[in-house]
Amino acid sequence: MATTLLLICIAATASSREGRFPEPAEPLDAAGRRDAALARLPQRYHAAVQASPARAAAETASAMGLTARTEPALADIDHGEWQGLSFAQIEASDPGQLGRWLAEPAQGAPAGETLDQVRTRIGAWMDRVAGSDAPTCAITHPMTIRAAISHALELPLRAALAIDVAPLSCTVLSFNRSWRLQSLGLAVRGVPG
Repeated sequence: MATTLLLICIAATASSREGRFPEPAEPLDAAGRRDAALARLPQRYHAAVQASPARAAAETASAMGLTARTEPALADIDHGEWQGLSFAQIEASDPGQLGRWLAEPAQGAPAGETLDQVRTRIGAWMDRVAGSDAPTCAITHPMTIRAAISHALELPLRAALAIDVAPLSCTVLSFNRSWRLQSLGLAVRGVPG
C-alpha cells in the first residue's frame, strides 16, 4: 500500500514578496488570496487536509475551498528574534549574520528554531502519515517543505536550502517502504486527479 503526501506551499504574503521573515499571525496579501481562490485540487485530496497553525495556512486552505485540520508539526520554522524583520534590517543590525545563517543551516536565527529541529518535527509527522491508504494534503511553509524533502530523501540540510519553493507550489511524496519524491514545484492546478 502506497501513501501519497501532497505538500502545498502557502499562498503569498507581504513578507514573501518583500523579503522579510514572517510572523505566525501574518495574513495572505490580496494577490495571495486571489491566487489561492483560483487554485483547485482534485477531489481525492480533499478528505485529509491538514494545515500549519499559521494564519496564512488557514487562509490558503479556506480560499482554496478546503476544510483543514490544524497540525502543529506543519508550523513554519520559528525565526525567533528575526520574526517580522526584513533581510535588510537584519543585515544592517549585524552585517554578515544573515549570510552566516544561510551558509550554516545547523544554526537557527537568534532564539529561534534550527532547520534540523524542523526536519525532526516534520519527519516524525511524515512517519505517522506513512502507511495511510488515503492521500494526505498538507498546507505549510517553504522551510517546512524543504525539511520534509530532506527527511524523505535523506538530503543534507545545506542541499535542501538550495530548493526553491514558490507560493502555491506542490511537492508530491509517496511512501512504499521508503519515501520517494514524485514531483517538485508542480502548480496546484497541475496535480493529477
